[in-house]
Amino acid sequence: MAADWIGCLVSIHCGPTLGVYQGEVSSVDQTSQTISLRHPFHNGVKCTVPEVTFSAMDIKDLKILEIRKSSTEVPKQNGPDTNSTLTPHGGRKDKGGGGGAPVNSTPVMVPNKTEPKTQEGGMSPVPHYSKRSSSCRGPNQATPKKNGLKNGGHMKNKDDECFGDGMDDVPDEDFDFEGNLALFDKAAVFSQIDSSERRGNGARSRGTPGEQTPSRYRHDENILEAKPVVYRQIMVPQNGTKEYSTDSGLVVPSISFELHKRLLAAAESHGLSLERRLEMTGICASQMALTLLGGPNRLTPKNVHQRPTVALLCGPHVQGAQGISCGRHLANHEVEVILFLPNFVKMLEAITSELALFGKTGGKLVSNVKDLPETPVDLVINCLDSHENGFLREQPWYKAAADWANQNRAPVLSIDPPVSGQAHAVEAKWSLSLGLPLPLSDGAGRVYLCDIGIPRQVFQEVGIKYHSPFGCKFVIPLHSE
Repeated sequence: MAADWIGCLVSIHCGPTLGVYQGEVSSVDQTSQTISLRHPFHNGVKCTVPEVTFSAMDIKDLKILEIRKSSTEVPKQNGPDTNSTLTPHGGRKDKGGGGGAPVNSTPVMVPNKTEPKTQEGGMSPVPHYSKRSSSCRGPNQATPKKNGLKNGGHMKNKDDECFGDGMDDVPDEDFDFEGNLALFDKAAVFSQIDSSERRGNGARSRGTPGEQTPSRYRHDENILEAKPVVYRQIMVPQNGTKEYSTDSGLVVPSISFELHKRLLAAAESHGLSLERRLEMTGICASQMALTLLGGPNRLTPKNVHQRPTVALLCGPHVQGAQGISCGRHLANHEVEVILFLPNFVKMLEAITSELALFGKTGGKLVSNVKDLPETPVDLVINCLDSHENGFLREQPWYKAAADWANQNRAPVLSIDPPVSGQAHAVEAKWSLSLGLPLPLSDGAGRVYLCDIGIPRQVFQEVGIKYHSPFGCKFVIPLHSE
């Protein structure tokens, strides 16, 4: 009855050495205990030979993939009794408990109609026990499925132990994306969204269509507010002639120079000395200057051949000492600093100490305008003006320095410039005020405000209701109202 198996598609496992073969049964010889496959596949790759013959002693496992002929009975054995029988699922059971089948054993193959079929009219190109590695797959090889059976008396394949669980539930058919998409009625859904938006006054609902939600916010506006924001949080006893506002809308009023002096005197009485204010002003001004010079795009270790050059114009007063402090911090950040300060018989102690520190940085100090660069520099920092001594503008050195700054064609940053009513000899592009701004004229350019560390209670002592407008920064821009 061996002819009943001719044409069936089978998978033969010959152990880890020989591998797995699949093919169509071409002949079964019970006398020599052999079985032959035509058009064989070895480990999922089509063999170059048209037919392969196997001995019963080499077969470790046999699985019927497809039955071409309707056989309902088990073929009877014509030979002697065998010690092993191939089960309907291809697994071998040893009667005597031995490891391998003897040479004279006859394989009895029982057809199983419950075995899943693969491709119609063809055989599965994937061996059941082939390893799931890309190196042994053919061009048409698919993902193997696990039949859940163990090899009797032999160790399970390592890939089956690691990755074989749950493979029985993989569907045979591909998911129908087009058919599933056809079930989605886009027109009805969008109509429902539009109707909900109209009921919600333009706000898109995230819940049911009839549910109304608050208006949508930008990424910087989506903040839960416990109470309305008060934008006028700084109140001064005397309304200044000018008001400014921050980027967030907070109102920053200007103060007179007399109130500004009282505020600094109160801060000094509480320990905020001139030296501490000079240091804070120098840090804030240098940070702003570094940003204007290009920041991280300009000041990098790879750009040492293009170090920026800054010219500092300072006078013999507190504003000049603030500029020297700024120049020291700039020089510490690898900026070429050229400091202009005329020779005076008597100078402030603060200027003397700042000059001593500046000399340790390697910066250049000049006392004559002729020693300033003839070519344009990257930035000019103006600290020539004083709030109290307006007669300095009549000095020859002042006029010469102002003329050089106006002719150099470099942008100008003024630190703590004078109030309105005093003409600006040097037109500035930016101006930096301290604590609270003074009512500056249009010649001061774009106004910035820096925090010099005055506590809130010090503001209250001089009659200023103060709430810090700086947020997370120490230097903020101000906009004219």
